[in-house]
Amino acid sequence: MDRCQRTDPPPAATEMEMVLAFLDRQRDTLICKLDGLDDAQLQRQHVPSDLTLLGIVKHLTDCERSWFREVFAGEDLAHLWDPADPDRYWRIEADDTSAGLIADYRAECGIANQIVQDHSLDDTAQGGNPVPGQELTLRWIVLHLIEETARHVGHADLIRESIDGQTGE
Repeated sequence: MDRCQRTDPPPAATEMEMVLAFLDRQRDTLICKLDGLDDAQLQRQHVPSDLTLLGIVKHLTDCERSWFREVFAGEDLAHLWDPADPDRYWRIEADDTSAGLIADYRAECGIANQIVQDHSLDDTAQGGNPVPGQELTLRWIVLHLIEETARHVGHADLIRESIDGQTGE
């Protein structure tokens, strides 16, 4: 984790710049937790759950895609879902690679950032609403992704420490 590259959020900025900076810091921290591990270590399951570091990356890729593209922007991504397999985005498949999953995550983060930058934080979601009875704003979605990413970075921290003793911010 010595090569971890993260940018500190600015001490003063617009709300848009600030929320994206905090989200980007959490995203970068997740990738830092993977640094220096081989594929076997990244795919190792940790009891009592089946959670893996790459599974976290795969799940958060799906979160970025579904919240920003499907829920907020209203993109039809139904072809990506299999209701019979709800754990699909946690499981590492035989054809998944570490490099590919990390690249997919970074690509979805880039798309999400562009969506955020192209809108106001007060704009409302145009897609299906997973929170019935509430009109979701982009602000809510960005803050939710900060929360979701930070929670899983905590999981990644514990998994990483159990693999090789490395800890970090």
